Amino acid sequence: MKKILVTGGAGFIGSHVVRLFVNKYPDYQIYNLDKLTYAGNLENLRDVDQKPNYNFIKGDIIDGDFIINLFKKEQFDGVIHLAAESHVDRSIANPMEFIMANIVGTVNLLNAAKHIWKDHFKDKLFYHVSTDEVYGSLGDTGFFYEDTPYDPHSPYSASKASSDHLVRAYHDTYGLPMLISNCSNNYGPNQFPEKLIPLFINNIRHNKPLPVYGKGENVRDWLYVEDHAVAIDIIFHKGPVGETFNIGGHNEWKNIDLIKVLCRVMDEKLGRAKGESEKLITYVTDRAGHDLRYAIDSSKLQKQLGWEPSLQFEEGIEKTVDWYIENQAWLDNVTSGNYQKYYEEMYLNR
Repeated sequence: MKKILVTGGAGFIGSHVVRLFVNKYPDYQIYNLDKLTYAGNLENLRDVDQKPNYNFIKGDIIDGDFIINLFKKEQFDGVIHLAAESHVDRSIANPMEFIMANIVGTVNLLNAAKHIWKDHFKDKLFYHVSTDEVYGSLGDTGFFYEDTPYDPHSPYSASKASSDHLVRAYHDTYGLPMLISNCSNNYGPNQFPEKLIPLFINNIRHNKPLPVYGKGENVRDWLYVEDHAVAIDIIFHKGPVGETFNIGGHNEWKNIDLIKVLCRVMDEKLGRAKGESEKLITYVTDRAGHDLRYAIDSSKLQKQLGWEPSLQFEEGIEKTVDWYIENQAWLDNVTSGNYQKYYEEMYLNR
């Protein structure tokens, strides 16, 4: 029976990975390690948290002693490392928080894996989930490839780039079996509403302004979160040790065009007049160090491991909007902070 540690498993992407692994691999024991900060929400996993192969552990990857003791106790066979501070604006305001979580936290996990797995690296795996933002910014043409030089421009992307380098260094220096994937922007159910799509869905719902940086010309590649979880599953089980894989959605959108699609879909879903939500668009001063364009080439993953995204953006955005409208209680709990009570109810008051 494999014992897999998923860090950040109560977060947006992590919860989809945990759900997929718990349901797909009943013979695995899945351990969800999460600090439960503002972005970690155990309500994301209500549908699997009573299953016999699901285990939740509240803890902080910054605490090195806690991490090493956890590895000693549980003897994990694999790690899927998703825990990270991820919002660029917050990294600009508080870079040290990102350095500690994304760099020091990753090193604590690497040290624990190296120590506990020493001399027994066979059948072990440290899978580090990263971002396309480590590559920097593209012009109007071109793509990020696995060998694109790193050129991060924000404290967030710099901290993720550092963690990527450290994971590779532990492989090259100590022989630690590892994989890395760098993914484009994710969207879908359960995303904390500081990110563009859930933030704007919530703002449109409440007729609040839709703040657009600069002229909205920045371009991002978008991937439905469940497709990312499937890619992680395939890479974890089939990826050759030591390799890096880019994961992208083949869905490049200028921010302003994406927002207009979102406004149109929301008008249809809420029964509003055509163009009503676009009136909420408000242009604001551009973000410092704002990268112009990200675009991922994921052909290596497609050719070597057979993965492809299942949804194009307009289909995915329909599903996403439907989910948020049907789960307004979830969104209300998140925006009010009441979601944090679920941990107390589930784990402290029994």
